Amino acid sequence: MQKRIRRLVCASLVAVLAACGTGPVAPGFYRVERGDTVSKIARENRTTVANVKRWNGLANPDAIEVGQVLRIAPPAASASAADTSGAAAAGSAKGDSSAQAQSQTRAGPGVTLVWPAQGSVIRGFDGKNSKGIDIANAAGTPVVAAASGNVVYAGNGLRGYGNMLIIKHDDEYLTAYAHNRALLVKEGQTVQQGQQIAEMGDTDSNRTMLHFEVRYMGRSTDPARYLPPR
Repeated sequence: MQKRIRRLVCASLVAVLAACGTGPVAPGFYRVERGDTVSKIARENRTTVANVKRWNGLANPDAIEVGQVLRIAPPAASASAADTSGAAAAGSAKGDSSAQAQSQTRAGPGVTLVWPAQGSVIRGFDGKNSKGIDIANAAGTPVVAAASGNVVYAGNGLRGYGNMLIIKHDDEYLTAYAHNRALLVKEGQTVQQGQQIAEMGDTDSNRTMLHFEVRYMGRSTDPARYLPPR
């Protein structure tokens, strides 16, 4: 029974990776609809654009996608709640400017990653045709976990990805590793950052490479934002 439940959970996570969903979202979150803007979402949920940008790590608020899930209330135990009411009651442009400057200082990704493989980046992220980055190297090159977490998928059931692993790092972040020659970990296994989890290969690909994706709340995001410079 437990194995079946785990399979169902993994299947749902794979679906999240493949595309943003359309179902209900948890309290404090909002699913972007056609015609929405960050300004409109903030206004209708009685918060500020600066808060929505900070809570969701949005470098470009104009780049939201239909189906994307956004946090519209401050995380638990966050002082951001005060920002919401304070910004609404602010009576001076100077106060607003200070709040915006502070939010921009705090804005940033919520997970720190290491490079999942050595090699050359042959394709970058564009959010449309490329949902991640492609790293090329020789077959068998070690693929490592970009951050600690739990393996929630290990298999080749998602067309176009070949032998793939998905690691869940927390309730918001997933990373995916595709086209591997061999998978060295199993579903349900806990892995540590930097631990080898696969060997680079060319399954479902026309060349040997690792396709690496980062997903935040189900939405593809540029891995370069989270990876250290080389």
